[in-house]
Amino acid sequence: MMEVSKLRFTDEELVSSFANGDDSAFETLLMRHKDKVYTYIFNIVREHSIADDIFQETFIKVITTIKQGRYYDAGNKFIGWLTRIAHNQTIDYYRRLASDKTISNDEYEGGDLFNDVSLYDSSAQDAIEKEEALRDIETLIAMLPDDQRRIVMMRYYQDLSFKEIADLENISINTALGRMRYALINMRKNAVKYNLVRDLEKIFD
Repeated sequence: MMEVSKLRFTDEELVSSFANGDDSAFETLLMRHKDKVYTYIFNIVREHSIADDIFQETFIKVITTIKQGRYYDAGNKFIGWLTRIAHNQTIDYYRRLASDKTISNDEYEGGDLFNDVSLYDSSAQDAIEKEEALRDIETLIAMLPDDQRRIVMMRYYQDLSFKEIADLENISINTALGRMRYALINMRKNAVKYNLVRDLEKIFD
C-alpha cells in the first residue's frame, strides 16, 4: 500500500527515492501522473489498445532510465520529461507502423510495383503523415517566444488547466489565455511561412 507520507513528496524527491531502491516511490509517481500521460497518448492515437501499449512502453522507459541513473533534472518539471518520453514513444510507434507497411522492389514479384493499387495501404501513409505533423508541431513550438512556448507546453504536453498555468507562471488567467492565443496565431503564421502542418485548429482544439 502507498505510504500516505509519500503523497507530500515532490516528484524529484520521489525520483531520487526510487533511484535509491524505494519501489513504492515509483508507485506514487505513477498514480500521480498516469491519467495525464495516458490522455496525452490517447489524444494522438485515438485508440485505447494502442494507447495502452504506448503507455506501458513509456513507463518501462522511465523505469529503465531512472534505474540506470540517466535521469537528469535540468530545472524542468518531471511531468515535462515524462510527457516527452510518451511523445517519443508515440513517434516510434508511427515510425514502426510505416516501416512495417513498406514493401521493397526485391520483395515484390507480381509486376509493376508502383502501378499496383492493391499494394497501397492508406494506414502506412497516415502513419507517415502523423509523424511528420508531430515533428512540424515541435518545430512550430520551438519558434515561439519563451513565455508563449511555456504556455503551450504546459497546456498540451502537461494537460494543465489555465488556472494551474497562471499559478505556476504567477500571472492572471486572462494573461495565460492571451499568451495561448498569440502562440496559436504565431504558429499559424509560421506554418504558412515554412509550409508546415496547417490544421492546427484540429490539433489544438
